[in-house]
Amino acid sequence: MNIVTYTAKPQLPEVLKPLEELAHNLWFSWNYEAVNLFIRLDNDAWSASGQNPVCTLSMISQETLEQCAADDSYVASLNAVYDRFRRYKEGDTWYRGDMQDTIAYLSMEYGLDVSLPIYSGGLGVLSGDHLITSSDLGLPLVGVGLLYRQGYFQQYLNADGFQQESYPENDWYNMPVTRCTDEAGDDIKITVQMADAQVVARIWRVEIGRNALYLLDTNIDDNIEEYRHVSATLYGGNRETRIRQEILLGIGGIRALRAVGINPAVTHMNEGHSAFLAIERIREHVLHHKLSVQEAIQAVWPTNIFTTHTPVPAGNERFSVELMQKYFQSIVHGLDISFENFMALGREHPEDQREHFCMTVLALRLSSYNNAVSELHGHVSRQMWHSIWKELPLNEVPITHVTNGVHIRTWLSHDMVDLLDRYFGPRFYDEPTDLGIWERIDRISDEELWRIHERRKSRLVQFSRDRLEKQLRARGATGSTLVQAREVLSPAALTIAFARRFATYKRASLLFRDPERLIKLLSDNDRPIQIVFAGKAHPHDIPGKNLIKEIVHFAGQPEIRSRIVFLENYDMSIAQYLVSGADLWLNTPRRPLEASGTSGMKAAINGALNCSVLDGWWAEGYDPSIGWAIGSGEEYEDEELQDEIEVKALYNLLEQEIIPTYYDRGLDGLPRAWIAMMKESMRQVGERFSSARMLTEYSERFYIPALENSRRVQADSYRVARELAKRIANLEAHWGEISVEQLISNHSRQLNVGDAVEVEAVVHLGKVSPEDVRVELYHGRIDSQGKIENADRREMQVLNGAGADGKRRYAVSTQCRMAGRQGYAVRVLPRHDALVHDFLPGLVRWS
Repeated sequence: MNIVTYTAKPQLPEVLKPLEELAHNLWFSWNYEAVNLFIRLDNDAWSASGQNPVCTLSMISQETLEQCAADDSYVASLNAVYDRFRRYKEGDTWYRGDMQDTIAYLSMEYGLDVSLPIYSGGLGVLSGDHLITSSDLGLPLVGVGLLYRQGYFQQYLNADGFQQESYPENDWYNMPVTRCTDEAGDDIKITVQMADAQVVARIWRVEIGRNALYLLDTNIDDNIEEYRHVSATLYGGNRETRIRQEILLGIGGIRALRAVGINPAVTHMNEGHSAFLAIERIREHVLHHKLSVQEAIQAVWPTNIFTTHTPVPAGNERFSVELMQKYFQSIVHGLDISFENFMALGREHPEDQREHFCMTVLALRLSSYNNAVSELHGHVSRQMWHSIWKELPLNEVPITHVTNGVHIRTWLSHDMVDLLDRYFGPRFYDEPTDLGIWERIDRISDEELWRIHERRKSRLVQFSRDRLEKQLRARGATGSTLVQAREVLSPAALTIAFARRFATYKRASLLFRDPERLIKLLSDNDRPIQIVFAGKAHPHDIPGKNLIKEIVHFAGQPEIRSRIVFLENYDMSIAQYLVSGADLWLNTPRRPLEASGTSGMKAAINGALNCSVLDGWWAEGYDPSIGWAIGSGEEYEDEELQDEIEVKALYNLLEQEIIPTYYDRGLDGLPRAWIAMMKESMRQVGERFSSARMLTEYSERFYIPALENSRRVQADSYRVARELAKRIANLEAHWGEISVEQLISNHSRQLNVGDAVEVEAVVHLGKVSPEDVRVELYHGRIDSQGKIENADRREMQVLNGAGADGKRRYAVSTQCRMAGRQGYAVRVLPRHDALVHDFLPGLVRWS
């Protein structure tokens, strides 16, 4: 059948034309005044569209549009919102640098708005907040991802409470995305080799304030059915599907940017899924600038940034040797590199030819800037990947951390935004990096803050009732069961929320280890608690699905069925109800398996208090004035013992501190102590864990230096990259000749604080030039395991030319700075002004 297609658009009256631009720019998602314009058009259409403004416009009758065009109140509101939108796009920003070169941010998923379902959970929502905040700050940053025809699965429960999945098709022509076309109106496409096939992808664009996200789509007639499915589902399919998606994201992503005229001078890999982009960038330099592979590596290494989010080895993407052999030529086409040398880039132990290829290792080896997403996760990551830099002390493994943050205006309820705008002033909107503005929280009276909170909690209760009734109807419930659903929860009860991915390490059912104690708290009519659960288990995670089933069964007991609710199909919309309506945000992961977590931050800026294990961000954020800690940061080998200890600690907190504080009311009915904690939590978390702080940190530590590195590397026909590659090749060839043969010192074994410590070292460099190495004294306190901790690094100076035996003498003088057992060693590292850091795998020599 020959089907001729065309695209139809709503026929908007002239005065309503700005609605189309607003509907296609996700600026609306963090500006409720814009959302309200679509609600005012037709609230029923807004709800039926799934809160999708593009779809809403397509559902509204021409008669309604004409009525709105004749309504001066509506037109005035539209003009005011559109003026604010234009001022936002054209106004001054935090970033004032050169906009010529671009930072490309690649991620497997993006959680930007419920109307664009291409996310599964925390990683995607973090990516979305990253892009939105880059727009706020005016950064020259674009996102790249995949346009999933079915997105992530839709969750529903069967009559027994067991999770089921459905995969509805997305209608991109009624969503806030647009096709990228050339001057003739034809789709802009790119081609990527995958084994024996040429896979074609069409490019779509999402407007995000000032910036954009580009998405690749293989569901087009150019591809056979097998390859049309490459971009079908997020985290779906088998291992072959996954490697195809990651080839498309990494290699295709760079090609897509080139196709739309963007130069990705700096690239940021958000997780290892996109790590093949480094290979594509190397190929570009080989083909277009006539560099060798090693020279090309030195050209891209100082401009690559990698963020790891996974605190367990099993969570990092690995592909078998057999699968890599099948796709090897596709990935390295045009590069003079052997299969074994390529595999070595993705192996912790390059000499182990049976080791699988790890995308995280590839990203770590080809990026000069590597970071984890919280302070604790940084420590975990350095331990996890220590084998790549096994010659270094653990604290020097070049993986730092930038703790995650959340986009404030996306996650604040519109009621709270109005309240804070009123008391914080215009800088709260105009200057998102002015985090000191949160110090004004005390300007808000307890009464006003509590009224806002009560209103939002009532909204959560009503939403939960409506949602539960809908869920039960879908399972075939009738009569009294539906009546009971309309009466669940109470706006007056202490409301606890637990909403996150249902992985077993997150321990959603920890409270149920002591059912009698839980039932007693739930059924207390004087000081009741109620719990709202939400979250999805991965389709193949049977233990995670069983956790959901356990909660649903427990909640079905007659005496407590009005006090526990499980909301199906957790998404950004449900999350916004929960973080704004909950009193207490509960988090119970096994430390240290939570890399960061951001849901607790979203709850905190809305006034909810956190009760959590000291893991992820809460290990940094916890303070007794803003919430509660379960335990003191202990880690256990015996999981059964851990659960037993921590569930008791949690119940003790609930019974002895949390519930009494919430219900301690004065004559005015206000929980003054609780409100004081709400304000302090909003102040501290707003200042420390906003995505504005996160993006300024990424910019100052990584993006801006990397952009400068890009300009420097390209200068003079890549002279620096060529020279550095030559020097590193020489170091690798002759590093085995280097040795620290003798340490010489004239100090006694007993020193006083302040005494000089003078050390000389005789170093054999062989065929290595002294200009290519740094010899340094590594000096500090000796810990209980006989290792140097918190070392002071002092470069040693060469005293003489090379002798006939190739030996040189180096010297340095330092001070004994503290009392106790001290020690030192001497080491040799690579040296070059163009190196971002001098910790290159395999190139460290100790005395």
